[in-house]
Amino acid sequence: MKPIRVGLVGFGFSGRIFQANVVEAVEGLELAAIVQRSGTEAAAAFPHVKIVRSVDALLEDASIRLIVVATPNASHLPIARRCLLDDRDVVIDKPFALSSAEAAELIQLARARRRLLSIYQNRRWDGDFLTVRKLLDGDQLGRLVKFESHYDRFRQEPRLQAWREDGSPGGGVLFDLGAHLVDQALVLFGVPQSVWASVRVEREGGRIDDAFDVYLHYPASLAQVTSAASGPAPAGLGVWLRATCVARAPGARFTLNGTLGTFRKFGNDPQEARLLDGDFFASRPWGLESEERWGTLTTDEGGNPVSKRIPTEPGDYRGYYTNIRDALHGNAPLEVTPLQGWRTMRTLEMALESSHTGCTVTCDWSHEP
Repeated sequence: MKPIRVGLVGFGFSGRIFQANVVEAVEGLELAAIVQRSGTEAAAAFPHVKIVRSVDALLEDASIRLIVVATPNASHLPIARRCLLDDRDVVIDKPFALSSAEAAELIQLARARRRLLSIYQNRRWDGDFLTVRKLLDGDQLGRLVKFESHYDRFRQEPRLQAWREDGSPGGGVLFDLGAHLVDQALVLFGVPQSVWASVRVEREGGRIDDAFDVYLHYPASLAQVTSAASGPAPAGLGVWLRATCVARAPGARFTLNGTLGTFRKFGNDPQEARLLDGDFFASRPWGLESEERWGTLTTDEGGNPVSKRIPTEPGDYRGYYTNIRDALHGNAPLEVTPLQGWRTMRTLEMALESSHTGCTVTCDWSHEP
């Protein structure tokens, strides 16, 4: 079977590190062309790949089936629309678009053209997230009452020359890191009942949000309410999603509190650091985390806390594009669906609404595309 030929639009940080190298590493995909409007970085990094200067020039090659859009967020809609209208399958780097309305437009167009459409949520293939999913599939934590997820950084000076921080539409840490955290939460727990948020600028001179706290509320299940008929009903599940650029001592990446135990995990998945160091999936095995970075599960035994280390599952960003390949061949369902992307965008919008009004926003999912 011939490999699926892929065209990449954009050669910034995401296109260079997270898209081109991952596509190259997946059997059955061929990175055939890169759109870099100016500069020679793409040609130097991928001398065997055709370099073009525009989307129109890319679309002249009818053999390219899949287009990856890795450009500034404000351009996602027009570029993806152009590619779908040309009957290409499309992957869009997160966030999906600037709004849920834009996301809905692309979903409807992809349906009408019968094309695959997906959002690059590679953090579903982080080892720590895979570990959390596995832990929640078991019963070691009991009924989960609190889930907290952080992306903490220490960058004192805003990068005012970068489009994510110069005040341009679609910039800011909520649309950047928040898109990952919200997507992970929705994968684990589904859509929330309500959203509260504080989205803010913490660094002097910042032009766009560089910190947030988002709270997603999930009500108690009917079974829990019934079992508590003789007393107060459980409060349900509270999900905290947080990020900041001024954490000199970062908080835990994940904290899960359940009625039977607590799981805490510090540190970030090692794949990004390896890719930045130029290790493009050459290491074997890939995505393993050293034992000293494993998370800790603390449970109660006879009234005493007992802790044990939980091995981190191996992460592998290639899993995203392996699924895209298999879905295009009709061999697997699409894992990151456009409707999931719309729900993430809608949650981010409600977070902004809550932050602007200071009120909790009750979620309305009745207008899903």
